[in-house]
Amino acid sequence: MTLIFTNARLIDPEAGTDTPGTLAVAQGRITDIAPQGATVIDCRGKCLAPGLVDWGVHVGEPGARHKESYRTAGLAAAAGGVTTFVTRPDTTPATDSPEALDFLRRRADSEAPVHVHHMAALTRNRDGREMAEIGFLMDAGAVAFTDTDHVVRDTKVFSRCLTYARSLGALIVGHPQDPGLSKGAAVTSGKFASLKGLPGVSPMAERMAFDRDMALIEMTGARYHADQVTCARTLPALERAKKNGLDVTAGVSIHHLTLNEFDVGDYRSFFKLTPPLRSEDDRLALVQAVADGLIDVIGSMHTPQDEESKRLPFEEAAPGAVGLETLLPAAMRLYHAGQLTLPQLWRAMALNPARRLGLDCGRLSAGAPADLVLFDPDAPFVLDRFTLRSKSKNTPFDGARLQGKVLATYVAGQPVYQREAA
Repeated sequence: MTLIFTNARLIDPEAGTDTPGTLAVAQGRITDIAPQGATVIDCRGKCLAPGLVDWGVHVGEPGARHKESYRTAGLAAAAGGVTTFVTRPDTTPATDSPEALDFLRRRADSEAPVHVHHMAALTRNRDGREMAEIGFLMDAGAVAFTDTDHVVRDTKVFSRCLTYARSLGALIVGHPQDPGLSKGAAVTSGKFASLKGLPGVSPMAERMAFDRDMALIEMTGARYHADQVTCARTLPALERAKKNGLDVTAGVSIHHLTLNEFDVGDYRSFFKLTPPLRSEDDRLALVQAVADGLIDVIGSMHTPQDEESKRLPFEEAAPGAVGLETLLPAAMRLYHAGQLTLPQLWRAMALNPARRLGLDCGRLSAGAPADLVLFDPDAPFVLDRFTLRSKSKNTPFDGARLQGKVLATYVAGQPVYQREAA
């Protein structure tokens, strides 16, 4: 399709601008020359931005298709303005072989209306004992390697994985949480955890694990991304690592940027996450770190859980929340609070993850893929979790008043979602 978006508010994270303008699309890519005979779309002053790149999505295929399939995840992504998502390898069995990865690629290509890329397991079965076939998995299309929340306890095994990854230029994604301190924890330790009688974990569990990983990165020279930095105490170590020239980036989930430990309230299991929600001081420090560019990536950490997994006592409930469809409106909380601008948000939700993963998207410049989201940042609504397109409905924003509606999503210039007129 050839398209011309007129009367748009263009959010360009690469230039850091938020300006009125016109955008042209031809042959699936953005062009600076208006094509002849193009379909004109009047944006009516609404925002047009690169489609979101959501890094760290869990899809239940194989092993838990009843929680999420590539079809439902793709529909949720399109409705949320996510034009590319990157899956985690915490499937059953784990995505630790080229054959398993090829199966997932074919499923995603046939079922999802958006782009899907895949991370692979760092060790076989994510058990931290034997390195996976990193080279063959890269050839099969893996964009990064991680054992997700199964932290590799054996430092020698992890260092060997990093050394081998360094020789191939592979990106390693770590989960900075000390597994011993974190075991059995449901919330962040402190007065609130004690009052609720819930097992807690100190924020130092994150800092200690991050320090270990940075020492190994300094030793091996590998490329490293921390999937979730959630505590203010980790930020100075992250800043030092970057200043020392280590090839390190960090991400944070939208839930840790917009919620805090008190949202658990009366043992509401939709707010049980891994890592757990932190203090308000931590949340504010994380928001500032995103504004300063210290934290590079914001993601949903989409983790679908069925009703049977969540309708349990808080301590026993499965952790995680869906987020593909709520990432954008949740991020608008930070925009409307005056804490982050739209270009800053899109730098972290589109440009930076695309660049770190070597993907050619997340931009509005000529030649970039026409993966776009048209949205109204001011449109208010009350979220009803049963309207979500994900199979699982475990969102902490159920019943919340939000602002920011996706009006249309385009992949390679083709509409994959259009909101029905009210």
